Amino acid sequence: MRYFLDPFGCAKNQVDAEIMMASLNEAGWVSADDPADADLIIVNSCGFIEAAKRESINAVLAWKKLYPQKKILLAGCLTQRYRTELEESLTEADGFLGCEELDTIPLKAAKLFKPILALPNTSVFQSRGLRPLLGFPGSAYVKISEGCNNNCTFCAIPLIRGPLRCRAIPDIVEECRQLLERGVKELCLIGQDLASFKYVNDEPDTNGVSGLAALLKAIAGLPGNFWVRLLYLHPDHFPPDILDIAANDSRFLPYFDIPFQHASPKILSLMGRKGNAESYLDLLETIRAKLPDAVIRSTFLVGFPGETEEDFKALLDFQKKACFNWLGVFAYSREDQTPAYLLKGRVSKKLAAQRKAFIEEKQLPITEKKMNRFVGRTMDVLVEEAVDNVWLGRLFCHAPEVDGAAIIKIASPEKNAGNLMLLPKPGGMVQGKVVARSGFDLEVLVPSAQ
Repeated sequence: MRYFLDPFGCAKNQVDAEIMMASLNEAGWVSADDPADADLIIVNSCGFIEAAKRESINAVLAWKKLYPQKKILLAGCLTQRYRTELEESLTEADGFLGCEELDTIPLKAAKLFKPILALPNTSVFQSRGLRPLLGFPGSAYVKISEGCNNNCTFCAIPLIRGPLRCRAIPDIVEECRQLLERGVKELCLIGQDLASFKYVNDEPDTNGVSGLAALLKAIAGLPGNFWVRLLYLHPDHFPPDILDIAANDSRFLPYFDIPFQHASPKILSLMGRKGNAESYLDLLETIRAKLPDAVIRSTFLVGFPGETEEDFKALLDFQKKACFNWLGVFAYSREDQTPAYLLKGRVSKKLAAQRKAFIEEKQLPITEKKMNRFVGRTMDVLVEEAVDNVWLGRLFCHAPEVDGAAIIKIASPEKNAGNLMLLPKPGGMVQGKVVARSGFDLEVLVPSAQ
C-alpha cells in the first residue's frame, strides 16, 4: 500500500509529518511521489489562523474531487482543534488523526482499508533521528518541546497543542547525534518557545543555568563541524546565558528568531505580553554587544483589537530603532476561543492590510543595509539545490525557507566542465567569498575545487 503526504503549516508540523511517515514506513507502507499512485492521501493540516484552516480544508475537498476512489486522512492541528465538528461536516475525509496521536497512524490507516489490510502492531516509533526528512538536504528540524504556557491572547496554540511539555535532554542529544551521523549539517531547534525550555519534571536549574543553556551545552559535546540554529525565542524570558555559549562555540549560530509582535504598551498588555519597547531594545543591545555578528529575525502583528494610529506609530518607531535583519509582518486573525476574540475595538481587515504593507515597505532598506555588511567576507555556505545550473544555498544569516538565499557562483567554471566531483553537492558545506548583494540574496563566489 502506498501513501502520499500533503503538508501544511509550520516547521513543527513538518516534524510531525516526518514522524508519521516514519511510522507508516516502519509498518510496511511506501511513500508515493505522485498522489495518483497512492492508495491513501494524508493532509497534514494547520489550524493556527483562519486562512490556514481554509487552505487545509480546501486541500481535502480538492483531493477527494480529483481522486474520489482514494482514502483521504485529515491529520494534524485542524483535527486536534475541531475534530467533533469536522467528523460531522467534512464527509469528504475518510478519517481523522490529531497531532497528539501521530504514532497510531499505521493503525488508523489500516482501519480505513479493512479487510484489505491486517491491523498492525501499534508500536511507538522512537528513533526520531532516523525519520524521513522533508526539507532541503543537509538541514533538519529538532523539536525540543510541545505546547506552550505563554498564553498570548491572540494565539490558538495552547488550544491545539496544549501546555508546555519538554523532552529530556539526553533524548534530544541522541536525536541530534543520529541526524549528524546521517550527514545533516544544520540542526534547527524548534518549539513554540525555546526560551521556555525546562528540565524534564520541572527540576530546578543547576547553578542558575537555564534549561536551554543546559541543552546547548549537552549538544556541544557532540563531535564535528555543524550548525545549531535557534528558532522562536519569546522576548519576555530570553535566557541571556545562551549568548556566552554562542560566543565561545561558533557552531551555535548567532541567529535569533524573537517574535516581539508589537511595541505599544497598551497593545502588548492586551496581547498578554510583559515587556515594553524599552526592555525589548535593551535585549537587542545586550545580544549585539555580546555577539556583534548577531542576526535577528522578528515578527509583528498589526491590526490587533484596539490598535490606534498612535499605537501603530509606536510600532514604526520601534522598527526603526530595532533595525532587524529580517521581519515578518502579519495581520491579526480573530480566532475563536482565544481571549482576544471578545476584545472590542476591532480593526478593519483593509486597514490591517495597509499597515502590514507599510511596515514591509519600511523594512526593505533596513534589511538591504543589514545584508551589505556581509559583502567581502569569506563564509561557509550550506548548499541546498541546483536550479538551471545555478546553485542555491544559505549562510548562517539565512534561516530555512523564510529568509533570503546565497547564490553560489563557481570560480573558473570551465575547470569543472564534465567533472561532477568538483561541483557543489546539495546538503554539503562549501566556503566562498560574498561578492555582492542582489535584493535580499547574497552572491557567493566559490573556488572551483571544493
